[in-house]
Amino acid sequence: MGAMTTNELHQYLTFKLGEEIFALDIARVREVLEYTTVTALPRSPEFVRGVINLRGSVVPVVDLRLAFGMTRTEQTVSTCVIIVEMEVEGETVVMGAMADSVQEVIELDPGLIEPAPKIGVKLCNRFIKGMGKHNGEFIIILDSDMVFSEEEAALVQAAGTEDQEASSPTA
Repeated sequence: MGAMTTNELHQYLTFKLGEEIFALDIARVREVLEYTTVTALPRSPEFVRGVINLRGSVVPVVDLRLAFGMTRTEQTVSTCVIIVEMEVEGETVVMGAMADSVQEVIELDPGLIEPAPKIGVKLCNRFIKGMGKHNGEFIIILDSDMVFSEEEAALVQAAGTEDQEASSPTA
């Protein structure tokens, strides 16, 4: 019996952006917050909505809809910020990801997750870990470390760092 024969289920937090259902590995999700005031940062990319204060830490918040080429996330009673961890150049970065709504935590058998579709060279699917199916619906499973290119991830990381430096007292 080989090491790959285990059918261990993986847990994912599902959320909606528009009509599409996305998922993140629950191990990368720290918490889900109700939408709160986001402090905008000047000269930041459009998908970086700003920063929030999370128990004394400055956390950059990105609009996943804008990052994925969709329309800007509008604030509703269901809008939330998913606090996730991602690796940027070997360092763990905490960021907030805006979502239209959070659905549920689901378990999926890794054997039932299809690879990301390959539709020519124009489709950028580096951030899609795979496609799952749950209750008859497709779920786009994201790779939290690959949602942003290295350059974009560095901008997100810098957004949190610059605001912390700006808010610290100077001598």
